[in-house]
Amino acid sequence: MRVLVTGGAGYIGSHAVRELINSGHHVTVLDNLSKGHEEAVDPRATLLVGSTTNHELIIQRLHAHQIEAVMHFAADIEVGESVLDPYKYYANNFSNTLKLLHTMVIAGVKKIVFSSTAAVYGNPERTPIEEDQRRNPINPYGRSKMMTEMAIEDFCHAYGIGYTILRYFNVAGASPDASIGEDHKPESHLIPRILHAVRDGGEVRLFGTDYDTSDGTCIRDYVHVVDLARAHILALEKMEEGKGNIYNIGSEKGFSVREVIAACEKVVGNRINVIEEKRRPGDPAVLVASSKKIRKDLNWEPIYPRIETLVQHAWRWHSNHPSGYAGPLDLQLSTFQTS
Repeated sequence: MRVLVTGGAGYIGSHAVRELINSGHHVTVLDNLSKGHEEAVDPRATLLVGSTTNHELIIQRLHAHQIEAVMHFAADIEVGESVLDPYKYYANNFSNTLKLLHTMVIAGVKKIVFSSTAAVYGNPERTPIEEDQRRNPINPYGRSKMMTEMAIEDFCHAYGIGYTILRYFNVAGASPDASIGEDHKPESHLIPRILHAVRDGGEVRLFGTDYDTSDGTCIRDYVHVVDLARAHILALEKMEEGKGNIYNIGSEKGFSVREVIAACEKVVGNRINVIEEKRRPGDPAVLVASSKKIRKDLNWEPIYPRIETLVQHAWRWHSNHPSGYAGPLDLQLSTFQTS
């Protein structure tokens, strides 16, 4: 299949591009490189530097590359920033996707896989969260994704676009060969922040140790970036025009903050300086998504379910790319064990 991947130079998108190509698909990447990295794009893909707002460019390329489906990752993802700057999130995540959908209709492209978020659920009614729980996001980021989901559903009914929406919480890890990985500036995700602290001699702040969980710290869902990319390919290959599906991707049980820290210490071989602080307002004790539906419908099973493996692959990447994609390879892969 000939696939356009928006945001294909980003963390998740670049892994999806590689998995698509390895599965025999032909890939064109659209990315403005504001947060993505040209070095992350598989050289077997065609890279177009541009934005989803460029209506004429996209129509031209959809026709020129005979695109049959779109895999849409391009989005802003920081919850805190969305509260401070909601316009940015509604404009990019919702409005720009609406323009992309309109462009697809004009060009006759009938399939889309949308990278959504379990943040559309807000504070869950029950855990693990299943797809039938109502959408009730509590921040502009989650609301911008919910609005986009609703638009996609309406485009399916009105124009016959087939869709799969994938919802997930925390993504971690890197390609096992450490050739592509996570490079955000600034970095807000827990695992890379812990690993950066180990590497740079810093500290990690732990917010809340008195939750009603096994060790008193929050429990969160994590999925390996390669497993997530594989889910996108399975969704694409099973999709039908004019029909839609929504799937959660989760670990079913989740991992506590202390478990994540312990996994990082085990992989790195050093103790981590942890500063315990009070809870942050609005942090639920447990956020875990069920993946029963996608396992049943698409036969998706994670290859890397262990938190230690996620951390190990992330550590390989960060150790060998201390400055991200611009950094030198100054540590040898041979110093790490293979999972």
